[in-house]
Amino acid sequence: MLIIRPIRSSDFNALLQIAHESGHGFTSLPVNEELLRNKIARAEASVSKQVEKPFDEGYLMVMEDSETGEVVGTCGIEAAVGMEDAFYHYRLGTEVYHSEQIDVRNEVETLTLCHDYTGAAELCTLFLREGYRQGNNGRFLSRSRFLFLAEHPERFGEIVIAEMRGVSDDEGNSPFYNWLQQHFLGIDFVHADYLSGLGQKAFMGEMMPRNPIYVPLLPSEAQEVIGEVHANTRPALRLLHAEGFRHRGYVDIFDGGPTVECNLTDIRSVQASRSLEVSTGEVDAVGDTYIVANGEVENYRAIIVQRTLDDEARNLMLTAEEAEALMVNIGDQVRILAI
Repeated sequence: MLIIRPIRSSDFNALLQIAHESGHGFTSLPVNEELLRNKIARAEASVSKQVEKPFDEGYLMVMEDSETGEVVGTCGIEAAVGMEDAFYHYRLGTEVYHSEQIDVRNEVETLTLCHDYTGAAELCTLFLREGYRQGNNGRFLSRSRFLFLAEHPERFGEIVIAEMRGVSDDEGNSPFYNWLQQHFLGIDFVHADYLSGLGQKAFMGEMMPRNPIYVPLLPSEAQEVIGEVHANTRPALRLLHAEGFRHRGYVDIFDGGPTVECNLTDIRSVQASRSLEVSTGEVDAVGDTYIVANGEVENYRAIIVQRTLDDEARNLMLTAEEAEALMVNIGDQVRILAI
């Protein structure tokens, strides 16, 4: 059985291995032991904290194979980005130039550095190890976060965003970043991305262009990848589109990948999830596939079950094994979502 739960300090080696496997462009998991230990400690502190208003909490979950005890994936949610460290984006805009005298009108696309998403919640750190990329595992890992958002909306910003990985090659070279390196930052993409992942972002404010950038003046290879996603990220983007996330013209400052957004209460899976009361006994494991999560924070658990349920159902029958995995008893409430 695959179980999703909050990360704990004993998962450090597994998280380090995932950081190695995730490769270039996976900013939220740089290969740095001190940062990864701090990330785990912050996640442990966040789930044990009483929250009335989101600030700088970070919730990092792992997917565990209960048969082997192996951690096979991660997913995370930032409660409110940019509250302590600057959270930069480029905002795509348009400037209009018009002259009646010469009868010419031009619309020129621009990129402007901004902090517009400060305070938004962020979906992040989604990674599933290769041997488990099958069946509903990816959907389970990603969509389990929406049940957590639905159950604990007070812990998150009203807008939820996701930064999509932009175009880069196997060596980490980004066509969008190359011009920035040449004219402004002077360090390569992998180094800049690594520093960003460490939270060492002072160089951005010091070295990034301070005025709007005219897109037509960029090299053609840089223009072509603005708002485009890495080939490996397309399935994740399709899933988020199905949830109601849309690109509103914001792109990553390093690789030009799109950031998508949705109001928390408008996310399809948040709206479609519902609470049922637990009962236990013998069940027929047939029917539709559901994600089931308990209502906890520090002891959050989510699993997949197959059941036949109608829209009027108020109870969910669980096997003893499923109830134990979810850490629930008869009469407790769980939240379900059909995959």
